[in-house]
Amino acid sequence: MRVDETDVGGVLSTIGGSPLVRLDKLMPDAPFTLWAKLEAHNPGGSIKDRSALGMLIDRLRAGELQPGRSVVVESSSGNLGIGLAQVCRYFGIRFICVVDPRTNAQNIAVMRAFDAEVEVVTRTDPATGEYLPQRIRRVQELVATIPNAWWPDQYANPLNPRAHETTMREIVEGVPTPLDFLFCATSSCGTLRGCADYARRHELALTMVAVDAAGSAIFGDYSPRKRLIPGHGAGIRPKLYRDGLADKVVHVDDLDCVAGCRRLARREAILAGGSSGAVVAALEQLRDLIPAGATCALIFPDRGERYLSTIYDDDWVAGHFGDVTHLWRDQPMDVPPC
Repeated sequence: MRVDETDVGGVLSTIGGSPLVRLDKLMPDAPFTLWAKLEAHNPGGSIKDRSALGMLIDRLRAGELQPGRSVVVESSSGNLGIGLAQVCRYFGIRFICVVDPRTNAQNIAVMRAFDAEVEVVTRTDPATGEYLPQRIRRVQELVATIPNAWWPDQYANPLNPRAHETTMREIVEGVPTPLDFLFCATSSCGTLRGCADYARRHELALTMVAVDAAGSAIFGDYSPRKRLIPGHGAGIRPKLYRDGLADKVVHVDDLDCVAGCRRLARREAILAGGSSGAVVAALEQLRDLIPAGATCALIFPDRGERYLSTIYDDDWVAGHFGDVTHLWRDQPMDVPPC
């Protein structure tokens, strides 16, 4: 059975075309304009839906992935796993996702709701102290032993960034004035590279800001540290990385993510995931470097419902960081109670 152009219908036809909204309340006194690309509106709830469909659809059309016979195996911290689970379920393909203990329980539950099989790697890599190398080793073991298994390899597959050239085109065509700054969280480097490739090919004069996790290996100066919030950063440098992808790199820690998410929800009524909070934190770090009149776009990769037991749970936050509510509650834009 082969999949032709007309078979990308149903729920998969809603991937992409996510809303682009102006942020007027996040930094009301800023002399520049802010726009947000809300990737939570993809059917699987994140920007990774674009990558999942982009990496699988050509192989489906070529007959290299066959419903009822092929097995897709991938490593994911959650969102790509959900995207792949949805695409594989739609086409009737078995899917196995290898995750680690940082993956949200809700993400695992969503994957299993799509009949995905989930394996949790519980040991870190001895050399790096990270889970990702162990996840990849387990994927390779499964692919080597399961007949008709295939690894999309989001960390090296050029179809991953190619899917995000469309993301960038939607942003550029959606803002009313030329784009000056783009803030993008990084993990596999798929979104960052896709957006950067589009910008360079079209000779766009903008500043690409990569938002990475403190302790991540992507941009060098690697110093392993425990990370609580999944979704951005990586324990090894992805093969999709290349020098010059970003004009500026900002590293943020877990508390930055929490505070950014909470401020975003409090000021703009946008409930977004941890990497979106990281993007907000990076914007705040670079605020004084953004010239008056500039147009800035922020990519918010996923939705916040999957973080209700962590980022948006007061007890969880207090248990890990202490009393830090002043980071988002003592804000001049807060509306007094009626």
